[in-house]
Order: sequence, then C-alpha cells, then structure tokens
Amino acid sequence: MKIYLVGGAVRDKLLGLPVKEKDWVVVGATVADMLYAGFRQVGKDFPVFLHPQTGEEYALARTERKVGRGYTGFAFDTSPTVTLEEDLKRRDLTINAMAQTPSGDIIDPYHGQTDLTKRILRHVSPAFAEDPVRILRVARFNARFGFDIAPDTLLLMRKMVAQGEVDALVAERVWKELERALLEKHPENFFAVLAACNALTLLFPQITASGAGLIALSQAIETSTNPQVRFAALLHNLSENEIKSLCDRYRVPNDYREITILVSKYLPHYQDAKNLTADDLLNLLLATDAFRRPNRFKDFLLVCAACSSHATTDWLLACYDNAKTIEIKELTTHYTGQELAQKIKEKRCKTIQSWLKKFQ
Repeated sequence: MKIYLVGGAVRDKLLGLPVKEKDWVVVGATVADMLYAGFRQVGKDFPVFLHPQTGEEYALARTERKVGRGYTGFAFDTSPTVTLEEDLKRRDLTINAMAQTPSGDIIDPYHGQTDLTKRILRHVSPAFAEDPVRILRVARFNARFGFDIAPDTLLLMRKMVAQGEVDALVAERVWKELERALLEKHPENFFAVLAACNALTLLFPQITASGAGLIALSQAIETSTNPQVRFAALLHNLSENEIKSLCDRYRVPNDYREITILVSKYLPHYQDAKNLTADDLLNLLLATDAFRRPNRFKDFLLVCAACSSHATTDWLLACYDNAKTIEIKELTTHYTGQELAQKIKEKRCKTIQSWLKKFQ
C-alpha cells in the first residue's frame, strides 16, 4: 500500500497558496485493507474512506470507463493493480494531475508543473470529453487563476457542447460550480469561457457575454466578496420572471433569489432616491425589509451601487438611520397587531419627513 497527496493540494502548494483541503490516493490496496487499517468507507460509486484521525478523504486508485451520458455514466476499476499514473490520467487538467510522496517528491507524468509555469489550463487526455462537468471546472479555474486555456482544450470543449454533452448536466452540479465561481477573483471569466465554448446560451440563455450583467458583476467584485451580491449584480437587468426561471432551473437557494428580485424591482427607486417622497422612501425600506434584515438591506445597496451610475447609497443609509431611531415602546402599550404596525409606519414617515426638510 502506497499513499500520495494528489490534486488541488499539490497544485496550490506549488503555487504558494494555502491548502484548504487535502485529498489522498491509495495505490495497491483493497477495501478490506482500508477497513482493517481503521478507515471508514463513505463512497458508494467508488471506494472513498475517511482517515480515522484526520477525517481527510482517501480514495483507492482507480480508472474510469465511459458507459453512458453525463458525469454519472462511468464504470470504475479500483483493483490493487491500478497504478498512480493511471489514476492521475483520468483527472481533468494537467495542473490537477500531480501527486506528492510522503517525502515531498512531486510525481508529474503529464507535465502539470510546466503548465503551471506557463499559466495554461490543459486537459490530461481525450477522456476529458467524457465528463461535461469538466467544462464548468475549466471555466471556474479560469475565474480563479486567470490562466489561458490551451487551444486544443478549448476545441475539445466546443466539440463536447456540439455533441450535446452539456444537456446531461444536472442542476445541482451546474449551481455548485457557478456558486464557487462567484467566490473567485474574476467570476466574470466563468461566463466568458462558457461563451467561448458555445455553452453559455445553452446553460444561461438569460446572460450575454458582453451584457450589462457582466459589467455590473465586474463592479460588484470591487466592493463585495459576498456571492449573493455578485449573483444579484449579474442578473440585475433581467425581469422577475427571467430571474425566477433561472433560479428554478438550477434550484438556486432562496437567499440568492430574494435579493436578486429585490434589485430587479427596486433599482429604479435606488437611482431616483433623492427625488422620492417620505412615503416612497419608507415604502422602499419596508419592501427591502430593512428594519428586520439590515445586513441584507446593505447588501441590496451594494448591488444597486454596482449596477448604477447614480450612487445614492449614503442618502438611503442616512434615511434608514433616521427612520430606525423612533421609539416604539410607548406605542406597544396602546396598540397591537395591524394597528400597531400602522402607527409605527406613520411615526417613521414623519421622522423621514423631518429629515428631508433639512435639505429643502
């Protein structure tokens, strides 16, 4: 039994980046060997085990054989005769197909170190074309590192799209890669790569490679690392129905959906905030649930600022700060339910009116 550190951990070490997760491959072992050594099996499709002390994942070296469409259509061989080089060959990109021995030596049969130096994303073998998720992964790695895509790899990605492989992608995998891309340094690159391989119109027909959404996303990157803010900026110019359609298709979590719809509906109010009446300003604060969810309200403002040339964030924050200062304890001793809510609204409106008079 031989154990090697593999994949992203090796890549990030060579790049001088912090290693967040460690994955290990075990060569020359069986399931029985791993269980005997105290590992706990968790994999169903192929044997993956958790280390009894560290909890890190250890997988038996394996080869793959395509037997159906999509990323699930594989048969695996995890026999002890599978070599490390065979296991690395099934991986997506050369920069992810390296291993490290316990003594620190790098095993690099597919020249991943060279591609790291040249800042190139290159597929390891023609087997890349058997898994459509790899198109999304290349796009995400481009968003993370900004590496160029090797011409033959981009050509292969285009062939995969033309052959309908992206049709086999399931919603959860698409969303997972998109959400991770939104956290990267240049998430706009994710969509540029999809456009370059002709997958953008198939996966995200609502988004155009040179549209207002990507421009706003680029602005949002400068002010927030929150993926919800970036997602809402990306889709800010879509209609509510278009947003719901995309979110339904990929089962996007509600917190992403809600702030995106708020921006779509109330961006014009943000842009015209200095011309709004006290009633209008209060209604905007209530519509965005600013008093109960102040952090989301501030995220809403971040998105709007990224999408607009009319910056009214400070104005709206000042309005909000004044409106939330009202004392409601006395009101609660006299009113309840809907009547109490109405009285609070009236008091907040008067407070905003008094604040606005300072600027008249």
